[in-house]
Amino acid sequence: MSDRKKSYSERGHAHTTRITHWMVALAFFILSMTGYLILMVHPRLYWGEVGNALTEAFMELPISRNYQHGGWAEPVPFDDTGVSPVSRVRDYEIFNQNGWARSLHFLGAWLLVTAGLVYLLHGTISGHFRHHLLASVHPRTARGLLQDLKNHMALKIRPASGGPQYGCLQKLTYLVVVFIMMPLAVVTGFAMSPAITAEYPFLSDMFGGFQSARTIHFFVSVALVLFVIIHVLMVVMSGFRAQIRAMTVGK
Repeated sequence: MSDRKKSYSERGHAHTTRITHWMVALAFFILSMTGYLILMVHPRLYWGEVGNALTEAFMELPISRNYQHGGWAEPVPFDDTGVSPVSRVRDYEIFNQNGWARSLHFLGAWLLVTAGLVYLLHGTISGHFRHHLLASVHPRTARGLLQDLKNHMALKIRPASGGPQYGCLQKLTYLVVVFIMMPLAVVTGFAMSPAITAEYPFLSDMFGGFQSARTIHFFVSVALVLFVIIHVLMVVMSGFRAQIRAMTVGK
């Protein structure tokens, strides 16, 4: 390795990386909290374009009193013709925090999008992706990935390096999160926005409908939450103080 490349790889996290990291962390906390509250209001997932409390669900989640409530009063027809639509009324007090939760959720989403775009632009221009995430793409990558996986399973975690000197498993995970999972979460979120899909209906169509986008959004969000939990655990195990210092004031 040349001295120039070596000095580049040994640098700590760039200022832009540190700032956008904490912006994304704040946005993800807001999105996770409000997203959970929104899901509690209607803890049912569907596939296709349409889904509501009177249609069959793809999956139901026992996370609030709205789960499998079965609390419907007798249907009331709009007139006495025998063929009119009917109205059904819930006979229990529904959990509903939709108003403020949705507003805050969308604010958190725009914070995530802004920080993410800045990070992607900086990572491309500065060479961060090329040097730190793609640099080890060679025939030994699979062997290194397997060894990294064994070490993690055995809880053999490398000490904090104070910078972006990632292992094979870490690089692969970050690539999947940055270039697949995060964009998919954002695009499926856009596909659920009536204001956005009114102008760009293909966003909803590309996922098979509004409810399909919502279901995909849910599973991607769960995967991202699991990633964050494991990420924080790795930070603690590899040297919490050193890692936090590297991601705040620098190396």
